[in-house]
Amino acid sequence: MSQTVVLKVGMSCGGCAGAVKRVLINMEGVETFDIDLEQKKVTVKGNIEPDAVFQTVSKTGKKTEFWPTEASPCCCGPKKPIEPVDAPTSEAEHVAAPSCEVIKPVELVAAASAEAEKPVEPVAAPSTEAGKQVECVV
Repeated sequence: MSQTVVLKVGMSCGGCAGAVKRVLINMEGVETFDIDLEQKKVTVKGNIEPDAVFQTVSKTGKKTEFWPTEASPCCCGPKKPIEPVDAPTSEAEHVAAPSCEVIKPVELVAAASAEAEKPVEPVAAPSTEAGKQVECVV
């Protein structure tokens, strides 16, 4: 099964890239590879296992890690940058939000604590037709 493995490798010069090239040429299952020295990115394609490619490139002595991946798109389409989210002001807004939206717990806690710090303003009790004050019980 052919697959693609993308690594971030601590390469700073042509010699570093040459070391990575030498180990990949000799690795079984590698069909093609691309070394981008500027981005420190190594893309390997072939009948390979990601961990095996990682271990092989790591043997060069260069710091090696898997290339950071973006979260896969959900049912709502392509991934969009995450923007700060306001806490819902009503239960109806909370229910109406799509289930695939990402809401960070920290943002909710911050919004809740900011809400709790607001002073409570007294509300005048509604009057009855007879002009008597009615006490509101919350």
